Amino acid sequence: MEILVCVKRVPDTAENEFELNSAGNDLDRDDLVYSVNEWDNYAVEEAIQIVDKVGGSVTVITVGDDESEEVLRREMAMGANNGILLSDDAFEGSDGKGIATILKTEAQKGNYDLILSGAQADEGAGQVGGMLAAMLDYPYASLVNKIEVGDGKITVGREIEGGNQEMNEMQLPCVLSIQTGINEPRYVGIRGIRKVASVDIPVKGAGDLGIDTASVGEAGSKTKRVDYFVPDMGEGAEMLEGSTDEIIEKLIEKLKAKGGL
Repeated sequence: MEILVCVKRVPDTAENEFELNSAGNDLDRDDLVYSVNEWDNYAVEEAIQIVDKVGGSVTVITVGDDESEEVLRREMAMGANNGILLSDDAFEGSDGKGIATILKTEAQKGNYDLILSGAQADEGAGQVGGMLAAMLDYPYASLVNKIEVGDGKITVGREIEGGNQEMNEMQLPCVLSIQTGINEPRYVGIRGIRKVASVDIPVKGAGDLGIDTASVGEAGSKTKRVDYFVPDMGEGAEMLEGSTDEIIEKLIEKLKAKGGL
């Protein structure tokens, strides 16, 4: 099985203190520490586990600048077989549809049975996987937390409202957006990173992909971010004191007062 996994280089929330840029419409990204998007890491691990069971190869792909190559090498050190970097100044400022358009042009050049992405990336829109599937006219499932591979088809489990599980049978090829918790991503050691340090990773721009630059980047973006802010802090929690019965009685009274009961 040939699997393509879409990954992204994002700011590491554990390693950064975030501030807004001067325009107030994005983070100040100078000097931030970056890593692979958490959801994408689960997608890569799932792809590797599938290939370990049924054979094939895993290719990781990203849209970004030259520094995004480090994310591809990290996932290759994890066990992915190949990496592809889609990089061009014309891609900067692309919205979700633009990113999906760029990924689609490369995905069509391969013979992939399965395309995976993380359920969402740093901006939280969760839209690229679904848009990519629509552009390719492939079946699609989101929030996938279970995959069973069959003959020409797969069975996928989806996390839905209320903690319920939905099972779907899907024909291949298809696109899936992977939820965290589907597996436990393996540790990437220094030896693995050194092993892939000199592996050639092709870099493809708009010309290589045959993309009309007016359809991507800021020129092609139908979505413009106009504001970016940290919400004002609300009042802190009120701690109820007393015996268990007293706390229950106080809680019920407060819920009644607030219209909760």
